[in-house]
This record gives sequence, C-alpha cells and structure tokens, in this order.
Amino acid sequence: MRFNEKELVFLSRQPSERAAELGMRGPKKGDVVKRRLVKLIVNFLFYFRTDEDEVSVKQRLIWISTASLSLSLEFNWFVFQPIGALLLEQCRVEREDDHVFSIAFLDEAERKYLFECGSQEQCVEWIDAVVKASYEFMRKNLIYYRTEIHRLTGKDPLEQYGISDETRFRVNSGLPPPPT
Repeated sequence: MRFNEKELVFLSRQPSERAAELGMRGPKKGDVVKRRLVKLIVNFLFYFRTDEDEVSVKQRLIWISTASLSLSLEFNWFVFQPIGALLLEQCRVEREDDHVFSIAFLDEAERKYLFECGSQEQCVEWIDAVVKASYEFMRKNLIYYRTEIHRLTGKDPLEQYGISDETRFRVNSGLPPPPT
C-alpha cells in the first residue's frame, strides 16, 4: 500500500477516539511485549515508543495525564513520532485472554499483533473501538440506516447529496434501483 509519510504523521497528531499505554507484541517470531503508546484515529492504530531514551519522563507524564482525563485536546502528541501504524481494514479482532486482544489481517492470518491491556474492562473497550473503526463497519451501518429510513419514509436519504447511485452505497436488496 502506498502512503504519504508526512500525512500519516499529521494524522497521528489528531485527537483520538481512544488512546492508552498498552503492552504490544508484533507479528514476528521472537517479538517480545513492549510498552507502547497506542492511539486509535479514524481507522488507523498508531503506536509510539515509550522507552526512556526516546521519550522523556516529562513528556510521558503529560501524555498519560491527557489520556487519563480523556481530553480531546491532545496537544502533547506533537513531541511523538509514530513508529508504526496499522490500517484497520480487512482484519479480525479477537480476545485472546481477559486482558489481551489480537489483530490479524485476513491476507496474513498467521501474523498477529497482540495488545495487553491493564484491565478486562479496558480490553473490551479497545476491542469494541477497533471493530467499529473499520470502513466495513461504517459502511454496513450506513446501509442499514439508509434502508431503515427508506422503509419508514419511502425516500432515499442519500439522494439529496447526489450519491444514492454510487456503488459503495448500494444495497443488494431493500431499496429500489435509483431513478434514471
């Protein structure tokens, strides 16, 4: 996949849906669990170093206090450069343990990223957030609500935007074909 590194760094600095310091193990054999600052933005999961050499204690404390207060103003992220990002498309999210969940991509099912949370509740919240972050989930919801609105009102809610006949918004059944 092609991407623009500067745009990804810019995106990583935006307010997140969820952010926390989690244990993370990469998909390679021999990878060990490392503490990472993990941040979910739209359908990307960014991860950042927490090593004392890379991130000063003061910067970590600012990040932790911001994350724990769930502030939308994440001004302190400007000091961090992501070391990686996962595009949460065509992936499977599974609970591995009370405090652990995994992300595996459908085209590489044997390669799993593991994330260790601080509590069972935090693990459930992360799984829910990651599942809901995918384009597929948002598209299914759009199609469901579009069908329901059409059923209740007899009108296509996307027609007013001129996008009702776009392939990505088509439903196999439930809506009549768009007027020609």
